[in-house]
Amino acid sequence: MDWVTISALATAGGTLVLAIATFGATRSANRSARTAERAMAAGIRPLLVSSREQDPSQKIGFADQHYARADGGRGTAEATDDAVFLTLSLRNIGPGAAVLHSWGIVSRMDRGPDAVRPDPSTFQRLTRDIYVPPGDIGFWQGAIRDPADPRFADIRGAVRRREPMTVDLLYGDVEGGQRVISRFALIPAGEDAWLSTVARHWNLDRPDPR
Repeated sequence: MDWVTISALATAGGTLVLAIATFGATRSANRSARTAERAMAAGIRPLLVSSREQDPSQKIGFADQHYARADGGRGTAEATDDAVFLTLSLRNIGPGAAVLHSWGIVSRMDRGPDAVRPDPSTFQRLTRDIYVPPGDIGFWQGAIRDPADPRFADIRGAVRRREPMTVDLLYGDVEGGQRVISRFALIPAGEDAWLSTVARHWNLDRPDPR
């Protein structure tokens, strides 16, 4: 009996068993790390919808001393010869704070099942960060002040004719990730009110939920 060979085989066998155990432990640790990462991401994920009708109204000020008051479940749209002022009353139903980044608007309703996700590179950047806390209300505000802006005449006309408009909001979590585009509709109601409703959500940094 070759004890040297037996010893070598035993050592090799032990090494193989140790390698298999290490591989299994590494895979398990990686799975645990991914699970923890997903759980942490879910814990700070925001999701914006229209606020509820019973939510309190919010006074919203613009940089040029223009003010608007958005009631629950509503928005505002005002047009002058020099500017268009728009707001939405929002509610964050996600567990994490929402940080608004930018926005886009078109003078038509675009919320059908075949609606295509808009290009965020065409959006207008907010002049300040707006935070909407989890489980609470907040707002969005936007203004078009340059009459030479290609959107100016179109949106001002829609406001004055009281025609529905589509507003797309780009926002993310407090870490700058999990970006979402939520599509809202501003719908005229009565003589001067504007109803707000959310239609679609598109995820930019992870698969869509549909």
